[in-house]
Parts: sequence; structure tokens; C-alpha cells
Amino acid sequence: MWQEVNRRHEVAILMAAGLGSRMKPLTDTLAKPLVPVLGRPLIETVIDALVKRGVEDIYVVVGYRKEQFKPLLKKYPNVRLIENPEYCTKNNIGSIAVAAEQMASADCFVCEADLFVPSENLLCRPFERSGYFGKFLPGHSDDWVFETSAGRITRIGKGGDDCFNMVGISFFRQPDAARIALAVQEAAQCPENAQLFWDDIVDRLVKQDLDLTIHEVHPGEIVECDTVQDLRNLEAGLKL
Repeated sequence: MWQEVNRRHEVAILMAAGLGSRMKPLTDTLAKPLVPVLGRPLIETVIDALVKRGVEDIYVVVGYRKEQFKPLLKKYPNVRLIENPEYCTKNNIGSIAVAAEQMASADCFVCEADLFVPSENLLCRPFERSGYFGKFLPGHSDDWVFETSAGRITRIGKGGDDCFNMVGISFFRQPDAARIALAVQEAAQCPENAQLFWDDIVDRLVKQDLDLTIHEVHPGEIVECDTVQDLRNLEAGLKL
């Protein structure tokens, strides 16, 4: 396992390699994280929040339409691109695997890149424990959720009742980031794991002894844009 170093140094991994099939036809010619909301690319709202926090190194894992992300390098001096050559054949487990060394090097944010983050101040608070950002929703959810007990996540998976829903951002202290990175990297080498999400691997570790908590966010603080209709709804709300 990588050494436990630079514990207060912070990095971020942004997953931007996917095809964005659910947002067709916009993504026929444009990478989904670069789809604009009122003229502003989704990914830049995430990057701006990380920059406002002072995250030193931001790694964007690219695949589909990878060349379209190059302008980010000029706009943000601390952004680097990492290519995921298997973005067509593996789920997002492959994106974390190619960035495993960077993830293991410091306290680390892991973010989906197709989120809309309205406020740059979202991440400007202390995070003493590793955990996922989550939004509590009463009733049943078919999405990715967290089951918890005494402030600790006990299950990460699809489907649950009266629980926190995943919103696409997580934060891990360096020892936990290194443990997760190594586990994902090892799992990704097995062909039978190709269609797993990286969160499936974290769930396995949680069921062992990995101590993760929920960093609660409220409705509207992080908006997931999966479809064209989601995008239209978001823009309509912002214009009000």
C-alpha cells in the first residue's frame, strides 16, 4: 500500500470519461461534463468549488471526447488530465483505477463531473472524517443510497427507504483514500469486475471495517443532471 504521506495536502479526482448516453442527443458531439447550464459547463461548477476550498491538485479522468477537456488546462493551472483508455468497456471502476496513485497520495475528493454546484462555498467546511456527501430523502428510493447506524455508513447500494441518497461527491482522509484506491485498482484487474461501480468496492470495505460517515447536503446544493429533461428543469429553476 502507498505510504501515508501529506495528510493535509488535498487532491481531487473528477470522473469525466463516460459516454453520457442518457443525455443524448446533446452528448452525440459533446462530452457530458461540458454540457453548459446557462452557458457554464457542468464540470466547471465542480472545479470552482474545489478551487475555492484550496484543493491543490485536480485530476480529471477523461475518455469520451477527451480532446474537448484540454481548454480546462489553460483556465485552471492546477488541473491535470488522466486518460481512461477502457471507458467503453469498463464501468467507472476503471476511472478510479487509472487515478489510483493520485487518489492515494493525499486527502482526496472524488467527484462526478456532471454535477451542477450552485455555490463555490459548498466545500468550504472542515471534514475530519472520511465519508460520502448525501441528501436525506424520506420514502423509497431506487437510486444509490446509504444505510447508516450510529453515524456510520453500513451499506452502499441501490435501493432503500428513508435514507441518504448519493449525490456524487465524497471525501476521504489519506489512509482511507489509499486503502480504497488499492482495493479498486486490484478489483479492476479482474475481468469479472469490469461492470462494477467503484462504490461497489467501497461497500465491500465498509462491510469489513472501513469507517465512513455522511456529510449531509440539502436539496439544491448539488444537482445531478442525468437527462436532457433534468437539464431543462435546472435551467428553468435558475431563471426564476
